[in-house]
Amino acid sequence: MRRGTGFGIAIAGVLAATATAVALPAAAQEKLKIGFITTLSGPQGVIGKHMKDSLDLAMEHLGGKVGGLETEVVIGDDQQKPDVGLDVANKMLKSDRVQFVTGVIWSNVLMAIVGPVTRETFLLSSNAGPSPLAGKECHENFFAVSWQNDQTPEAMGKYMSEAGVSDVYAIAPNYQAGKDMLTGFKRTFKGKVVEEMYVKLGQQDYQTELTQVRAANPKAVFVFLPGGMGINFLKQYEQAGLRQQFPLYNVYTTDGTTLPAVKEAALGVRSTQTWVATLANPVNRRYVEDFRKKFNYIPSFYGAQTYDTFMLLDAALKKAGGKISDKKAIREALRTVEAPNTRGSLKFNTNHFPIQNFYLQEVVQDTEGNFTLQVKGVVFSAHGDAYAKDCKMAP
Repeated sequence: MRRGTGFGIAIAGVLAATATAVALPAAAQEKLKIGFITTLSGPQGVIGKHMKDSLDLAMEHLGGKVGGLETEVVIGDDQQKPDVGLDVANKMLKSDRVQFVTGVIWSNVLMAIVGPVTRETFLLSSNAGPSPLAGKECHENFFAVSWQNDQTPEAMGKYMSEAGVSDVYAIAPNYQAGKDMLTGFKRTFKGKVVEEMYVKLGQQDYQTELTQVRAANPKAVFVFLPGGMGINFLKQYEQAGLRQQFPLYNVYTTDGTTLPAVKEAALGVRSTQTWVATLANPVNRRYVEDFRKKFNYIPSFYGAQTYDTFMLLDAALKKAGGKISDKKAIREALRTVEAPNTRGSLKFNTNHFPIQNFYLQEVVQDTEGNFTLQVKGVVFSAHGDAYAKDCKMAP
């Protein structure tokens, strides 16, 4: 595993247990400490806000207790830097003595912390799903509650091929997730990738890339540019007059973190994802309705996955009898428990990555004037990742 060096500053936050929950035997009444790592500063802090707000809502819905246990959540800001994320994780493990680490947006941050964390306890990713951890480097103490990076672009590649797109210009950041995204896309896209462009992670100006797109004259453009990167790209793509000339397809670029900022610039743009606010299951309806009431904006998949992470941990701990020290029982419970989740259908593959549905979505404006995503169809049903076969972890 890669390790960073340097000094990071963790932002700590505590959510105290304030209400009663399902009673557990007296012997099981241990105090639970959960570490939650996300990005709360800089342009990508918009993603961290969605995740932090969903964490707050999950704790409210759980009455302040996860697994029926008195719970404290320690929150750390990784600043989108692997070395800072590693410092935050080490502090959580050594000083705060957390029993679980959750959250994590970025695959490079996850790869920096996965070794130290899984040697001591469980790491539940609420977003990042790098390919090495799905295959040969899978670990019994690591669970991805989101997806494996390749899966969502695989869905987009399949859709674009079926839609008859013959060639495409592809853009992604130059880090683990960006490489996974384009690998997944090319796995199912049957046309020609005329250019595979990797930009700097966190890049804000895309004038050079847009000039190159115009010169290449592709039939379409495919991008993976999350958070603040996506906001700037979408605005500049529209300002350059390219949206009508070159249809734009994406993953993790048009979503609840970017649409309030880009608005009309994203109308009609299509993406693929595992979650959308309009999914009609009871857990999702409650999550979306209560989130909008509490925070006055529409949540994103980052938030939904964070909410699902805490619902999974709550259900698993209850199934394991609230015994935090019994790692074998908790591991089995995490793998097999039927936990409430916003996606309606979610189960783990043998590598601890999800098997789930992937939807085609389009940016629309609803009757209230909000720019949001509308499901246009199912691209994959119960879709697993391509790396599970390489994971030798015993079930």
